[in-house]
Amino acid sequence: MEYNLTQVLIMVFTTFLFTTLMVPLVKKISIYIGAVAKPNGRSVHKGDMPQLGGLAIFAGFLIGYMLFSKQTIEMNSILIGSFILIITGIIDDINPIKARYKIIPQLAAAAVVVFYGGILLKDISAFGYYVDFGLLSYPITLLFIITMINAINFIDGLDGLAAGISSIFFLTIGIIAFIQNNLGGLDIVLSFVMLGSILGFLVHNFHPAKIFMGDTGSMFLGFIIAVIALLGFKNVTLTSFIVPLLILAVPLLDTIFAILRRIISGKSIATPDKQHLHHQLLKMNFSHTKTVLIIYYINALFAFASIVYVIKDAKLGIFLYIILLAIVLWFVITTNVIVNKEDLKKKKTKKKR
Repeated sequence: MEYNLTQVLIMVFTTFLFTTLMVPLVKKISIYIGAVAKPNGRSVHKGDMPQLGGLAIFAGFLIGYMLFSKQTIEMNSILIGSFILIITGIIDDINPIKARYKIIPQLAAAAVVVFYGGILLKDISAFGYYVDFGLLSYPITLLFIITMINAINFIDGLDGLAAGISSIFFLTIGIIAFIQNNLGGLDIVLSFVMLGSILGFLVHNFHPAKIFMGDTGSMFLGFIIAVIALLGFKNVTLTSFIVPLLILAVPLLDTIFAILRRIISGKSIATPDKQHLHHQLLKMNFSHTKTVLIIYYINALFAFASIVYVIKDAKLGIFLYIILLAIVLWFVITTNVIVNKEDLKKKKTKKKR
């Protein structure tokens, strides 16, 4: 079924309104069951904060599914995978689960969409190159979904950050679909449903936040983003594997840098810290709001480059990608994103003594 602009706007507005109205109820539930984030050495918030906001986003998603989507095997697998992650997230938001145990339900959710839903990354076409994965498509797809789940989880460190970045992704997919006059795919329906839902949550989550999305929200968001990207490979909406990845360049690069940082320092890759991209901006004396807006802006530029690449001029899109990546890498080199320069100075000082 092809949707027109009016139907798309109704889809976004309906899920936006429903989620906006759901958040206060979810906030009360969160406080009642003890799903509350307490300040610690890694947090930037003060005082206890309800963190079950992902449940409101999921509720908006369900309403959108019931009103605007068809029941298919693909959709059933997405729902089952989502339920697995939502239940895991609720448990984790009440009593934190160790990262090595959370990977199990993440793998289970990914396996459902891969083996039951048949949603697979079988091949890719990027910048004129084509690769067929064959049997490797199964482990590669599972790894891709788990990576996206954790990428959104990693970037969820400031009020409105993960929600805003996700909104940019969903909006970009929608814009590409609208320009290409392809508004009928499941990936497009999911994008607009999620856009309304996440914007409804963002009303309550932008700084100063009244509620966090918690792992309930970040894992669900990463999962849906991965599914939308994978579904896009089956139609003309997304012409390459690179496009959806670069729309989310900031959280993906932040995840890669975090892994490298922890390996270099001899720590587990699951060890939390305060050296993420957004923490570096805060250390440069940018306010909470300005830090979030700067990251929005950078991610929006990557999204714009993706639109240019797909719609207008692939060469110009690649040129914009290279410039943006160079800026991010320059920022990384000049800050403590990968290596804590302050710790290195202390170690050198001790050796001299």
